[in-house]
Amino acid sequence: MDAQPRLRRATNADAEQIRALVYGVLEEYGLKPDPGSTDADLDDLEQSYLAPGGTFRVLEDPDGAVIGAYGLHRIDSDTCELRKMYLSRSRRGKGHGKRLLDDALARARELGFTRVTLETASALKEAIALYERYGFVPYHPDHLSARCDQAYILALK
Repeated sequence: MDAQPRLRRATNADAEQIRALVYGVLEEYGLKPDPGSTDADLDDLEQSYLAPGGTFRVLEDPDGAVIGAYGLHRIDSDTCELRKMYLSRSRRGKGHGKRLLDDALARARELGFTRVTLETASALKEAIALYERYGFVPYHPDHLSARCDQAYILALK
């Protein structure tokens, strides 16, 4: 039996692999990476996510390759934003996306958040279907990042 990928907290040492994953998936779906703005948070994961009270996690193959990731960015004491949840193409359809989302929601609860928001693009149909299965509902935020055209929110129980 193959060894399962493991989830662990990311550090800045993972940034290069995370950027490669995120940019690769974006390009696969015809979306543009934006290292100067929307994706600048990947330059310093520890400062962008951990320091303000969130987390960033990676799903790592037994050989150490990052195959999935997500971040929880603290918005306020009750709300975090799920960001950068991506999974490499070769690992999709095997339950890893569900595993990432299960972990993200569990971590959000552990960190004391009662709401999770996210922004996404219509092109990411499989991700949107997953979010909706988990009970995320559309909402209209004050602002959307440039490549996103949809936003969702989930009240944690």
